[in-house]
Amino acid sequence: MKRIKALAGKHKMNWFDYLNCLIMLAVIVAVIYPLYYCLIVSVSDGMAVTRGEVTWKPIGIDFSAYKAVFKNAQILRSYGNTIFYTVLGTLINLVMTALCAFPLSRRKLRGRHFLNLMCLLTMFVSGGMIPLYLQVKALHLLDTIWAIVLPGAISTYNMIILRTFFSNIPEELFDAAQIDGAGQFQTFLRIVIPLSKTIIATLVLFYAVGHWNGYMSSLLYLSDSSKMPLQMTIRKMVIQGDIASMTTGNMSGGVSETLITENKLKYAVVMVSVLPAVVIYPFLQKYFVNSVMVGSIKE
Repeated sequence: MKRIKALAGKHKMNWFDYLNCLIMLAVIVAVIYPLYYCLIVSVSDGMAVTRGEVTWKPIGIDFSAYKAVFKNAQILRSYGNTIFYTVLGTLINLVMTALCAFPLSRRKLRGRHFLNLMCLLTMFVSGGMIPLYLQVKALHLLDTIWAIVLPGAISTYNMIILRTFFSNIPEELFDAAQIDGAGQFQTFLRIVIPLSKTIIATLVLFYAVGHWNGYMSSLLYLSDSSKMPLQMTIRKMVIQGDIASMTTGNMSGGVSETLITENKLKYAVVMVSVLPAVVIYPFLQKYFVNSVMVGSIKE
């Protein structure tokens, strides 16, 4: 750290550095402000929100929208469904991705380059939405949790990152394990997985965020409202404007009060939905750079 500070102190900033800092600052503001705006609107006075007075700071702190969210059975049920889909889906993703990446990383595998090419083609060529729907229907997965977690069990991009990481493990470790009598599966569990904790932590976040924010699978494959994830509930509220069935009744009165409830409740639900990702991301951010750069290293 001291060496980095010393190098930074010796470096003289030029016009490019200043321009780069301004651009990065603008990007940061553009990314953070929408989230900040959702927060201040969700805790501001309803009348101030309706009049459009809330822009940079909250007006009249009021947590009634969050009380309505946590008292609503439909929202809580959707929240629980999302947690379940995220945990189960991420576990399936990690297992399937690792089991695919490990053999493809072994240089002794026959037809390894051909198999890697076939996997790579799936990133650019796919059957499309309708064939996938027909396949899910033929497997009798419609309106089940498996329709959410199984069709996207492996991400080719994440598999390539993990495969490249596995291929950088010294071959001598595999030879030593083979001499000690360890099979391929034992080598995978006792040597490869413990050495890959950083990349696995990154893939956990990639997959978990994908499941947490995903709604297309539930939109296509689910019809039972009791199985809908949180993102579908938010979509129903924000896009379709179906807010009346989700209010708890603790805010009653005329039309203006209903509109106030809609505005505040929409932003409150959005904040509740993004909170887990915002909390978890800083703890796993340090693994991002090294893990993603691994995928750019050619064998």
